[in-house]
Amino acid sequence: MTLLDRLRWLGLSFAVLAADQATKLTVERATESGWSHAVIPGFLDLVHTRNRGIAFGMLADWHSPAMQYLLILFSLSAAGVMAWLLLSGRAGGQRSHVGLALILGGAVGNVLDRVLQGSVVDFILVYYQSFHWPAFNLADSAIVIGAGLVLLDLLAGHHQMEGAKI
Repeated sequence: MTLLDRLRWLGLSFAVLAADQATKLTVERATESGWSHAVIPGFLDLVHTRNRGIAFGMLADWHSPAMQYLLILFSLSAAGVMAWLLLSGRAGGQRSHVGLALILGGAVGNVLDRVLQGSVVDFILVYYQSFHWPAFNLADSAIVIGAGLVLLDLLAGHHQMEGAKI
């Protein structure tokens, strides 16, 4: 795999980052905090919320500045590892490349919000009757889909071990 082939995965990450930031900016500019609009009544709403925690509102109740710094540090470290895996050609099979590129773009999108604004904009709310999934955004979706692709690649045994010595 050439360096140009490896760089295309960073292009996918950048596309996820750009789409994530564009959708969050649109929500921020077009709506007020707390806004809600039913897209599919009883199932899907567009909302405008802020999340100080990690994906899907986990750890959102922790208001410690140290927690924010830890989340930023962890996200940047994870992004660095994923970028290295993609650029070094050690990301595994095709699904893992796509998955890591999606995770990288989503992680950078959320950490950028956290660094610049102290929280992440969430705007998609899925629910059914009394079940409400926590609000999320495009970056969260890319991270979950990417993780699923990496897991599928690992379970299918299609990982690349070029030059690996056991």
